[in-house]
Amino acid sequence: MEKSIFTKGNNQNLIQLVKFVGFSISAGIIQVITFTLLFELTHFPYWPAYLIALTLSVLWNFTLNRKFTFKSANNIPIAMLKVTLFYSIFTPLSTWWGHALTEIGWNEYFVLFITMISNLLTEFLYTKYYVYKNSIYTAIKYVR
Repeated sequence: MEKSIFTKGNNQNLIQLVKFVGFSISAGIIQVITFTLLFELTHFPYWPAYLIALTLSVLWNFTLNRKFTFKSANNIPIAMLKVTLFYSIFTPLSTWWGHALTEIGWNEYFVLFITMISNLLTEFLYTKYYVYKNSIYTAIKYVR
């Protein structure tokens, strides 16, 4: 018998993906607004404007996804440490390629957009399968 793509497990994965994307969009809005304010109004160079905006969006995204997407009762400091590990690799790389691309004339907002898309995809996989791997839905209150 073939397995349907509409099984309970697949539906939960799809719901998680939709929630993650939704919260990531809200974090992206925070990131774009912060970046725009810093880049356009204060004339920060690309990389510091990007780093500050990224930090704010990561904190927002982490908080919402832990509570509402993955419903994890996992130890928050450990989960944050794991997310920090991800960003200790992603941030220098994305800052480097963002700076390099804008220095050769790429549009800052286009670079920001492709960086945000790569962040969304890699962070979802990392968060689901490493950060909350064994603690998804552990914060659900059961009603009898």
